[in-house]
Amino acid sequence: MLRGFTTVTFFTDDMEAAKAWYTEVFELEPYFNRDNAYIEWRVGDYQHEFGLLDTRYAPHPPGKGAIIYWAVDDVEAAYERLLRLGAQPYAEPIERGPGFVTASVIDPFGNVLGVMFNQHYLDVCAVSGSTA
Repeated sequence: MLRGFTTVTFFTDDMEAAKAWYTEVFELEPYFNRDNAYIEWRVGDYQHEFGLLDTRYAPHPPGKGAIIYWAVDDVEAAYERLLRLGAQPYAEPIERGPGFVTASVIDPFGNVLGVMFNQHYLDVCAVSGSTA
């Protein structure tokens, strides 16, 4: 079951410049930085996650757009279901850190669709009283 959007990831060749620019845009320092290869902010009323990933680690060629991840309870099951529905494999399920697992597929129309188990998403739902 898709629960809601969890993370939007943009890509950049210049992490320092992008970090400075988005820090100014959001008027907020990033809360997470993994070796300056992935940087993330929690923005807005629902603390939506916005991440920057160095293009060296991008799962697709630069300039192909963002990946928006849908929150799911079981990444493996969601990934397998999408494949059964006609999507093509893009990035198999992988743990990105404690409480964060991602996978993505190419839908029948050429778009990258991501699914993610995201503990932060669940924590925000618990605080807001939402069952999403």
